[in-house]
Amino acid sequence: MVIIDEAHQAIAQTYKLVLDALVVPYEKTALLGLTATPGRTWADINTDAQLAKFFAQQKVTLEIPGYDNPIDYLVNQQYLAKVNYRSLFYETGIELTPQDLKRINTELDIPPYILNRLAADEQRNLRIILELEALAQHHQRIIVFNTSVEHARLIAAILRLRGFNADAVTGETPKSEREKLIHSFKDEQPQTKILCNYGVLTTGFDAPKTSAAVIARPTKSLVLYSQMVGRAIRGLKAGGNATAEIVTVVDSQLPGFGSVASAFHNWEDVWRKNP
Repeated sequence: MVIIDEAHQAIAQTYKLVLDALVVPYEKTALLGLTATPGRTWADINTDAQLAKFFAQQKVTLEIPGYDNPIDYLVNQQYLAKVNYRSLFYETGIELTPQDLKRINTELDIPPYILNRLAADEQRNLRIILELEALAQHHQRIIVFNTSVEHARLIAAILRLRGFNADAVTGETPKSEREKLIHSFKDEQPQTKILCNYGVLTTGFDAPKTSAAVIARPTKSLVLYSQMVGRAIRGLKAGGNATAEIVTVVDSQLPGFGSVASAFHNWEDVWRKNP
């Protein structure tokens, strides 16, 4: 048997190459994929259908009498925290051209050049800073998902100037420094710590005591959104918290999400076998 975690990545070229080599030549080898989000995207049904086909359109999910989806059950059993989802609505100060809107609608996610323009919006950044300062009054570990490398550094620097313990971790952070900052964020010190990041803490990052997240990075990917939310919703039985707070910056003219419960139903159509 071959088991792959984060199985929504299974049809990516490098993963698929390895899985095919381990499974295809051997008639009796079974393949089991584990994931909280059984889809590749949110906007491209063909890619999602390829993932379902790769696993023979056989999906097993938790079905518990009295619960609409597994999240409600896991919250009730304290494996996941009870989450307060809030939206921070912002009237985007950048001018989006018809060409910009076309690219947003046709590409799988928000183009980086638009994310960079959002990162330079001073009023948007002020709203994020004020929200973080408010969260810091009630949470000891807060994670921020920024729109770019420079945005992560900027928000962390402003927070430090305002007296908060804040750091930034990105793909450009040297490995030794990254490990040091993450270790500090995970420690048991009671002081509030804020960790800003771009692109490195969405998958595989485990800091169960994190109880608040600010998602300042708009995305069309329900998978990515779910991964970001997942960093802050560990329940008491998983070493986390009874409650958690997720604040999502919702920019006008840009798509977004409000919670992760939809992740368990969004891809149902591609997993159904044709009659």
